[in-house]
Formats: sequence, structure tokens, C-alpha cells
Amino acid sequence: MSFELKKPLFEKLGMKYPIIQGGMAWAGTGHLAGSVSEAGGLGIIGTGYWKADKVREEIHRAREVTDKPFGVNVMLLSRHIREVFDVIIEEGVKVVATGAGDPSPFIEELHSHDIFVIPVIPSVGLAKMMEKKGVDAVVAEGMESGGHIGSLTTMTLVPQVVDAVDIPVIAAGGIGDGRGVAAAFMLGASGVQMGTRFLASEESEVHDNFKNAVVKAKDIDTLITGEIMGNRARVLKTKMSKNFVKQERIEIQKPKPDDDAIEDLENGSLRRAVVDGDKTTGAFMAGQISGLITELKPVADILEDTWSQAEDLLN
Repeated sequence: MSFELKKPLFEKLGMKYPIIQGGMAWAGTGHLAGSVSEAGGLGIIGTGYWKADKVREEIHRAREVTDKPFGVNVMLLSRHIREVFDVIIEEGVKVVATGAGDPSPFIEELHSHDIFVIPVIPSVGLAKMMEKKGVDAVVAEGMESGGHIGSLTTMTLVPQVVDAVDIPVIAAGGIGDGRGVAAAFMLGASGVQMGTRFLASEESEVHDNFKNAVVKAKDIDTLITGEIMGNRARVLKTKMSKNFVKQERIEIQKPKPDDDAIEDLENGSLRRAVVDGDKTTGAFMAGQISGLITELKPVADILEDTWSQAEDLLN
């Protein structure tokens, strides 16, 4: 076993590779998460605004693929988090990843059920706060990532977080092959998280239009929505996302939409991309690493090839 895996976190989860699959709403299905864990990484089910019944269904789907540990990503802005946490505890999930909020009200409860808590953070300040609250690790995610993002790059964020905390730091954002993994370790990370790379896998259940868009993307084929109105997110350039950015400049003069409207917009546009492959109204959330991805691969090959390349470089 490589020295990098001699971290209690990875050992307890039985991981072969220090690679976590990002918890992508709608795209991070139970089948994909189970496949990643079965192949030696750590799969994460992305719940977004899902209700408890849907979360339970995807947990069961993951268990059809693997008997190894996997995690569930919980977006703390969701109105359904209490019910979702109840399901996670009842089902004996081993890892909770969190985003869009403070998990501290739930940490003690989750730890009492032997569940690891790993929040995604975009800044040093939040990493230090999460360490004080008692989380088990943090994912330091740079703005190269797909979906909702902060304002710091992975290269600048990760080493500063590593220097600031004593818990494991998992690097995310712009990592899609062994070169990115090796670079993350050189920055002091204990592991990495990849999201977009797993979108373009054979086990991914996103629509073929989504997969093909990732594979065909070039280095400049993403943009950021929400730069003006807030809630920044990186998506592939489509007619919808380009129009959204233009419309922001007009909508900024209007009253801010309420929570129901935001949930309907985000949940609906992302679902239309992932499930329906709708190129006109769907939000194809993907990272800048899309330009590196040129083919679909099985999850097992992605993990093995990525780690093999990283080890060669690190050695």
C-alpha cells in the first residue's frame, strides 16, 4: 500500500486509491457512486434538492453494485436536509460530504453513528472553522471545478489550506488525470476529488448529449453563471448558458428571486441537462478539465490509469 493511503480516513474506508468522486447533483447516482467504490475509490451520491425517498432509492442502487463504503453529498441549503440525514443514518452510510452551508449542527449526531463528515470549502477561513467544529477532512475546491464554485484556484487554495489545518485536505478542481493528482500531492493534499472525469465514464448515467459535450469540449468551453447575481456556477458553453449570462445584466435590476424560484431553476435546468440532454434549456455543469477528456472509459480504468500515472510521476 502506498504511503499516501496510510491515512486513517482512507484505511477505514477500505480505499485502494486516494480518489473521491465528486458529489454531483443528479449526475452522482447510486450506480455511479457504487461503481467508483467497487473499483477502489470513494463514490459519492449527489442529492441536490432531492427528497428523502429519492436519496434512499439511490443508496439502495449503490448497494446493488458494491458492498464497500460510499458517501452521500448533502446540500445544506436544501429544505429536505433533516429527512435526508435521517435516511443516511438509517441506511448506515459511512461518509457525508456537505456543501452550501455549515454542517456543524449535524456533526455530533453523524459522528455518533460513525459517519465521517467531509465538507467542501472554498477558503482557508472556512477550512479552519470546519476543523474547529470537528469535521474529519475538508475538500479544498478551486474555481476550476464544475458546478457551484468559489473564487480561488486550486493551485492557490490547496497549499494555503494544508498549511492552516491539521486534518486531511482533499484537493478538487481541475484534476482529471495522474498529472493533476501528482500536483495535488506536491501541494500537500492527502487525496483528490474528481467530478467531471467521472461524468465521461461508461457507468455514468448522464444523457449521451452531456457525455459527448464533455468529450468534445475544448479548454475555453466553460463559463461562469451568477457572476453578477451571485450563486456562481461553472457550466459548459451552450445557448442556454450564454443567454443566461447576458440576461443577468438585465435581471440584476429586478428583485431577487425567492428560494422556491431558485430551487426550481437550479433543480430543473440541471435535471434537463443530466436526464434529458436538453441543449437548449439544460445547465451542463462541468469543470475546465473537460478540455483534457477525449474518451469515455470504465470507472475502473479511470481510477487505475490515473493513479498509475500519478505514482510514476511521484516516484
